[in-house]
Amino acid sequence: MPTTVLFTGFPGFLGSALLPRTLRRSPDAEAVALVQERWLDRARATLDRLEAAEPAIAGRTRLVLGDITRPGLGLDADEAAALRAGPLEIFHLAAVYDLSVPADLAWSVNVDGTRHVVDLARSADELVRLQYVSTCYVSGRYDGIFAEDDLELGQAFSNHYEHTKHEAERIVAKARDAGLPVTIYRPSVVVGDSRTGETQKYDGPYYALQLIARQGRVAVMPLPGDPSRVQFNVVPSDFVVDAIAALAPHPGARNRTVALAAPRPPSVLEMCEAFAAHTGKKLRVVPVPSALSKFSIDHVPGVGRLFALPSSTLDYLTHPTVYDVTATTALLDEVGVRCPPFAEHVGAMVAFHREHPDVGSAAMV
Repeated sequence: MPTTVLFTGFPGFLGSALLPRTLRRSPDAEAVALVQERWLDRARATLDRLEAAEPAIAGRTRLVLGDITRPGLGLDADEAAALRAGPLEIFHLAAVYDLSVPADLAWSVNVDGTRHVVDLARSADELVRLQYVSTCYVSGRYDGIFAEDDLELGQAFSNHYEHTKHEAERIVAKARDAGLPVTIYRPSVVVGDSRTGETQKYDGPYYALQLIARQGRVAVMPLPGDPSRVQFNVVPSDFVVDAIAALAPHPGARNRTVALAAPRPPSVLEMCEAFAAHTGKKLRVVPVPSALSKFSIDHVPGVGRLFALPSSTLDYLTHPTVYDVTATTALLDEVGVRCPPFAEHVGAMVAFHREHPDVGSAAMV
């Protein structure tokens, strides 16, 4: 029987990029994209675009209504039975990627949703592999070096996104340790394509870029802590896609956790200086206390509108964790994937932002 490849999170960025590449590397495979009803029209349009661009994959994907927050993924009995019956590979990409997400939504999607996907994986007659996208920020605010195999180090969390992704990864890791074939991918902060700068949303470091870009010749940047000593780990989206696509079938990635983070990330200061340089500004840094900055954005009239960024973003300007990617880099060398340094892709990032000012910051939930 041909392998069925189940995707959650379609038509989001990762699902839209990985689905055609997965069908291309497995010519006999068929894809099933689990889609919430409210995203069905967008999913159809995305699939039509992908199939028009690659006629060889046309007719090999079915869009199926479902919801990861429901037991059995909200699938009808016949559909669920068909998925379990043959070889099954799962790309679990669906999650709430929002630092300000409320607790109930984060737990429902990120934790309960992952538990339901793992339940399906366990019930499959032949599971090829569960490909699970986590995040580097399962580290929470761990102060020190966080390795690929680290998970439980007593860390505190900045928000419900970090906490629930940590709990979700615990579910996947427990299933892996019980014998389920799994690869866990932990991207850091994902920005635009390294060549084109294209991105679906402006969040994270884009808030700093926007603040710098809309000022005059001298851009004033209020920064908490010591921005020269804090790393801001960003990776371009094409690196993340290339890495997952290459490692998904790779035997060496089976039952591994891979940290898709930059080996040599810029400091917060270096990142802001690069944004200023590429927008033709002179940067002037103003030291500010972190707690006061968050309070002012949330409670002082006009401050939030002036800076136009959620206060939750400020935690990442003082993020204490350093990500060890030594083992991941060696694994990626085996499949010929390299993470470009920030200096190589910041120009494309800034240029795309300048040319497409209307891209929003909302996550697909």
